[in-house]
Amino acid sequence: MISKTKYTITFLLAIFFAANGLKAQTKAVNITQNYIAENPVTAASHASTLVETDPNTLLAAWFGGKYEGAKDVSIYISSYKEKKWSAPKKIIEPLIKDGDTLPCWNPVLFKSKAQNLYLFYKVGKNPREWFGAMIVSKDNGNTWSQAKYLPKGILGPIRNKPVETAPGVILCGSSTESIDDNKWRVFIETYTEATDSWTITDINDKKNFDIIQPTFLIHSDKEIQILSRSRHNKLISSWSEDNGKTWQKTDSINVVNSNSGVDAVTLSNKSFLLVNNPLKMGKDWFNGRNVLDVEYSKDGVNWKKLFDLENQKEGEFSYPAIIQTSDKKVHILYTYNRKFIKHTTFDLK
Repeated sequence: MISKTKYTITFLLAIFFAANGLKAQTKAVNITQNYIAENPVTAASHASTLVETDPNTLLAAWFGGKYEGAKDVSIYISSYKEKKWSAPKKIIEPLIKDGDTLPCWNPVLFKSKAQNLYLFYKVGKNPREWFGAMIVSKDNGNTWSQAKYLPKGILGPIRNKPVETAPGVILCGSSTESIDDNKWRVFIETYTEATDSWTITDINDKKNFDIIQPTFLIHSDKEIQILSRSRHNKLISSWSEDNGKTWQKTDSINVVNSNSGVDAVTLSNKSFLLVNNPLKMGKDWFNGRNVLDVEYSKDGVNWKKLFDLENQKEGEFSYPAIIQTSDKKVHILYTYNRKFIKHTTFDLK
């Protein structure tokens, strides 16, 4: 028979551990939302990217024009200082080549340890025929180099930010959408700053998943994971145990996705955040993009929803970009109904 004193102690301990368990749950607090531009400079805006250039200073880029793929689609940038976005500025015009005008696609910003600020992007009629390009800034985006087109067969980071695994060694998640058989395939492109050279690493994918647009999660000095968008109603994961030199264990994880772009970030405490459209695919390509959430994981495999960025009956909220800045705040950009680029900030508690 348990004494009253022992029962009281047990009860109090249960309350203590329950309370501490609640405290241990990660929560998003101090959530704020706004648009980069309340009055967009183009009819359509899409595929934003985000980087911290200096403490508390951000730079965003996206493509904009009449509509995706229109001949006027250019790359625009805006900077964020003192909680305000600057007026959007056109930085890259469509390319006129062989008598045709080729629109821009999917800019990706990345700042290397050598303080080189890269803006990678694509040029072409469509994602099946586009080619890679880049510009570089040595002064955090105040001035930029002339456009440089990447070597044949190299596309650069296809949509999400790269990771630098060693000084000057930059892994870029890339993918192709073939013209002939409409296959989607993911691979890794490695850019070496010292030699201005590129190499391609294949992903071991025995199940031949249709996957594109990978995002990186850093687990340790050797272990890296990618999560890829797929046509299979779930995200597909691959792993490297040698710091990105080889990739195996390609398989689905239990994260539902509506065949829409995702982005993830490795937090300062080595846990992870994912921005995802957590619904299954529908009849049309935009179905399932009316809900966009933020999810949390400690292992990159099991994910739990933190909160919804958007949850509406209709609408397209898609193509997120997520970073954690030096002050530990989380910043997310995403497309809001193809018209706005929306900015969300929050702290983790």
